[in-house]
Amino acid sequence: MPDVGEGLTEAEILKWYVQVGDTVTDGQVVCEVETAKAAVELPIPFDGTVHELRFPEGTTVDVGQVIISVNVGGGDAPEAPVAEAVPVVAAPAAPEAEDDEPKGRQPVLVGYGVAASSTKRRARKAPAGTAPASPAAPVQASPVAVSVPEQLNGHAPAGARPLAKPPVRKLAKDLGVDLATVTPTGPDGIITREDVHAAAAPAPAPVVEAPAPVATPAQVPVPAPAQAPAPVAAAEVSSEARETRIPIKGVRKATAAAMVGSAFTAPHVTEFVTFDITRTMKLVEELKSDKDMAGLRVNPLLLVAKAVLVAVKRNPDINAAWDEAAQEIVLKRYVNLGIAAATPRGLIVPNIKDAHAQTLPELSKSLGELVSTAREGKTTPAAMQGGTFTITNVGVFGVDTGTPILNPGEAAILAVGAIKLQPWVHKGKVKARQVTTLALSFDHRLVDGELGSKFLADIAAILEQPKRLITWA
Repeated sequence: MPDVGEGLTEAEILKWYVQVGDTVTDGQVVCEVETAKAAVELPIPFDGTVHELRFPEGTTVDVGQVIISVNVGGGDAPEAPVAEAVPVVAAPAAPEAEDDEPKGRQPVLVGYGVAASSTKRRARKAPAGTAPASPAAPVQASPVAVSVPEQLNGHAPAGARPLAKPPVRKLAKDLGVDLATVTPTGPDGIITREDVHAAAAPAPAPVVEAPAPVATPAQVPVPAPAQAPAPVAAAEVSSEARETRIPIKGVRKATAAAMVGSAFTAPHVTEFVTFDITRTMKLVEELKSDKDMAGLRVNPLLLVAKAVLVAVKRNPDINAAWDEAAQEIVLKRYVNLGIAAATPRGLIVPNIKDAHAQTLPELSKSLGELVSTAREGKTTPAAMQGGTFTITNVGVFGVDTGTPILNPGEAAILAVGAIKLQPWVHKGKVKARQVTTLALSFDHRLVDGELGSKFLADIAAILEQPKRLITWA
């Protein structure tokens, strides 16, 4: 499992596109994985035949764990006992063989490779009484398990360094667990997170055998006596459960962590403004028939986004970030405009890079691509990094407004409410006008009340009189 971006430590396998026995070619997409930021398709970097899929769909796998094994030698891979299996993704090659061709990077894991080196890896010390490995049967090392000696009942031989990935080693260190005392349950004797937690847990009290024991998440069910009646009532309760538990992972897990961090780090202030947006709605209809906007997506959000960009230009200090480590305020002279998008995978916020430099047709095209990509679940991690200001359009759900939480690293976020026909005083008379409410949340460490109020008022003024898009630009 490669690190697909920003130091993520795990990913969930959403779908396998190949099965055991399938032929794969260099660059072919073999699976789709979901990280905390996006769904990503993984290509395979060599030709061969799929020998093994190490994890089923729906499994969350740590970065660095081997997920697929491929035979590149032509023909079926030989059968081998599980105890001696090594998670490799390329066919073994004898290291003693001479090769006059220059060695490049050898693909050993989806998305990864190891650089050729003039040095040789030192073999592990074999335990006493064990014959050294035959040079005629070398094993190619993988990034997860290298030169693994024969496993004995799931344990590494005496004196060998316990096998565990860096995140697991860190967990063991934090919990004060000696990996040498942990019983591994992972493939090829690799210690998993669950193994470390099990070793850190206090020893359970002796279980008193009962006639009809009830299974709990922390206990292994004890078989009931043969004379005991079948637990019909328990089965009925399970089949008609009144609660459903959904694992927190992927985008929802990352969003939750980010929102909690933002809510309890940045002191939020929210201000509101309600105004007449009728003229902007008329401009939207005119732009839809404009030949320069032909084929482009034109809606109120487009003009709201343009109004935000003009207001940022008039109030540049709103486009900033708080650097806690350096104790500095970082003013940004560019706008990466984030648009909150609700997708089947959860709420994501991709952003339009350098939106401040785009014309209205260019901004319309960027918004259209951003929304369609998000709905298809194809938004990349890079598209969600580096945002400087966010717009969330809660009005599409019929909501008047809200108090949005800041995206971490940003100074402000704008919520756009529903646009409704309401009675409004216009030119001294009560008339039916299109009215909406905007809500601006901002980090009060960065933005004081004056700046936040001026910025919000400017956005409303532009949308009340859209000709200001020209006079204020």
